Amino acid sequence: MGKTKRGKGTKIMAVADRSGLPIAISIGSASPHEVTLVEKTLDACFLEHLPDKVIGDRAYDSDKLDGRLSEARGVELIAPHKNNRKKPATQDGRPLRRFRRSRPRNS
Repeated sequence: MGKTKRGKGTKIMAVADRSGLPIAISIGSASPHEVTLVEKTLDACFLEHLPDKVIGDRAYDSDKLDGRLSEARGVELIAPHKNNRKKPATQDGRPLRRFRRSRPRNS
């Protein structure tokens, strides 16, 4: 859809429930970072209410996104902190255990 450094590309963002069923899907240009597309994806939610918690990987470690989701939408963002994070940690170990349980294990 949009021009990137290597040509055109598309990102398909999806939010799934704990069973793996999609509850929100959006398509956007490949150039913006995923953090900027999260709210657009949540706006496309198929359900009446947004989920209470959203689990993302290290790329979603953004204090601005965390603040916007919690204040405006009442959604708790669970994402491990990046290794190069300069600000103090905002999450303790309890929510991050939920992140570890959500990841598939290597066999």
